[in-house]
Amino acid sequence: MNTAKNVPELFGSMVFNETVMKERLPKDVYRKLKKTMREGTAIDADVAAVVATAMKDWAVSKGATHYTHWFQPMTGVTAEKHDSFISPTDDGSVMMEFSGKELIKGEPDASSFPSGGLRATFEARGYTAWDPTSYAFVKDGSLYIPTAFCSYTGEILDKKTPLLRSMEAISTQACRVLKLFGKNVRRVATTVGPEQEYFLIDKKDYAQRKDLIFTGRTLFGAKPPKGQEMEDHYFGSIRPRVAAFMQELDEELWKLGIFAKTKHNEVAPAQHEMAPVFTTTNIATDHNQLTMEVMKRVAQKHGFICLLHEKPFDGVNGSGKHNNWSISTDDGENLLEPGKTPSENAQFLLFLTAVIKAVDEYQDLLRISVASAGNDHRLGANEAPPAIVSMFIGDELQAILDAIESGEDYTDMAKTKMDLGVSVLPDIPKDTTDRNRTSPFAFTGNKFEFRMLGSAINIACPNIMINTAVAEELRLFADELEKADDFKSALVALIKREIKAHKRIIFNGNGYDDAWVAEAEARGLHNLKSTADALPHYTDEANVELFTRHGVYSRVEMESREEALLEEYYKTLHIEALTMSDMVREEILPACVAYQSDLAKTVKNKKEAGVAGGMEADLLGRVSALTEELYTKGRALDTAVEQAPAADAETVANYYHDTILPAMDAVRAPADQLEMLVGKKYWPFPTYSDILFYV
Repeated sequence: MNTAKNVPELFGSMVFNETVMKERLPKDVYRKLKKTMREGTAIDADVAAVVATAMKDWAVSKGATHYTHWFQPMTGVTAEKHDSFISPTDDGSVMMEFSGKELIKGEPDASSFPSGGLRATFEARGYTAWDPTSYAFVKDGSLYIPTAFCSYTGEILDKKTPLLRSMEAISTQACRVLKLFGKNVRRVATTVGPEQEYFLIDKKDYAQRKDLIFTGRTLFGAKPPKGQEMEDHYFGSIRPRVAAFMQELDEELWKLGIFAKTKHNEVAPAQHEMAPVFTTTNIATDHNQLTMEVMKRVAQKHGFICLLHEKPFDGVNGSGKHNNWSISTDDGENLLEPGKTPSENAQFLLFLTAVIKAVDEYQDLLRISVASAGNDHRLGANEAPPAIVSMFIGDELQAILDAIESGEDYTDMAKTKMDLGVSVLPDIPKDTTDRNRTSPFAFTGNKFEFRMLGSAINIACPNIMINTAVAEELRLFADELEKADDFKSALVALIKREIKAHKRIIFNGNGYDDAWVAEAEARGLHNLKSTADALPHYTDEANVELFTRHGVYSRVEMESREEALLEEYYKTLHIEALTMSDMVREEILPACVAYQSDLAKTVKNKKEAGVAGGMEADLLGRVSALTEELYTKGRALDTAVEQAPAADAETVANYYHDTILPAMDAVRAPADQLEMLVGKKYWPFPTYSDILFYV
């Protein structure tokens, strides 16, 4: 079958979308459900019952026998518990049933999910609640119903609920601002298009590496003769086996209504990217979680393992996930799109100013939103933005903001002078500057590209931070401008004042340059180098006030998230340390001893034959010394792990960062040197050369 001719038919074929709703729901029920989806209003029980029956009948027609409330706990991945549609009848047979109550609410065990101290193990009850704004879908014989997740006492335990709250917050405040421009807008939505990077490696190589199995990254590995320095993999010809994977991935994603658009080779060998068309942030988040899951499943069918770790291989680029964020009205107006009239540009500049102010004032939250043990290996490594948050807006916008701040006329790139007084603001050209790949938060025409995200992250958290921070600045702007006697004068004064106050966050230069670190410090910007440095700022008072004011998190919910993230950080490093120790003890040391034994026999045999030991003796000495060093450093790592404090999460996280990570680096150094000396037939697992350059 030529699938290219059937993509429109294939797309969304496993989704309970609007087309299916129109076909299967009574008109009045469809209208009420659409109102709920559009306005976020509650759905009544009668409507839910009709929707549930229609949804079940459709799902059964697609081969489903079970349903699941699909949610996103604080693990960062998705969770699901499957129940069948069967219901016993009096004659001993079964019928397929699904009630409105079962659609709206579920009750999974909440005791074993991360809660940051919100829930004790014996307090098991938790609830899932249907999110009607995200379509249900059928996958692997089950009807998947996107849901929120909370505790019995009402605290949120997931990532979807605060994301929806943040979207509501920015919508409320943006509508207030737009009303000042004479626009009666009902809702404003943020949109995201997350570009997903990943590695594909051969399944048989993966199976021989404990580090990849247990941690998702290689803890050992000498640099191969060739890496990415020839720059021949980026946008290069796609291997047939990889192309077959990509084709099936597209088809599976299209069935689920995911807008898979672009595919190509990335910079590092065996690295690739998939980019979707942007969509509403809530749906984009669900879609990206599904995308990562489908990638892993389809990869195995083609003999691959899909690696989503941020830094699976040392010495070549890691994988990120660029979060292309924008904001639009319910009638499709992109509020970050430069306009053609003075009024439109005044509106654009106000929203641009709100984003600039938000990123400056809440730079710590943006850094926290991408913090993880894996991403720490990637940020600032000349392949990803540095850990210092800054913004790129390009030469043209920079010149416009400079003119506004100084009160001088602005001359655009076509040398056309424009008055920046109250009544006239410039016609701002689009795409007049190059993209800055080193910037963490770059303006790219009509959106901002947040480039600090690691490839494995759930994009909910970064977008919660952006949405809420921008909502706060829009609230302050609306409060001020609603009281103004002369709106236009007050608007220009506000933009001028805030640009001057927050221009320190704008940096259009090379973020990889060491000089930027010193300059950023002089500007007063945060440099939170590690996750252990960043996470304790989560509950800074300004951040607590921000989220509680907009009803996104309560104080206790923020404290629980900080605790859960710190625990995830040090537990990740703990698993890595134990894995490293196992590999040294059970694999690398025995291989080195076996190689030394054979070398020693050769040296002995040569001496007995009257021939000097020569090369073998020298090699034996070098391998022996490095093996002793590896053994000693391995013992030191074991001791350091044993001495980890039984203390609060922040103390333990700092210990693992300050003590365990350097101990792991000390173990890796002699092991990687040994890999280059020990004969290949002795080395116990595939090397970088084997893994990255498979045929």
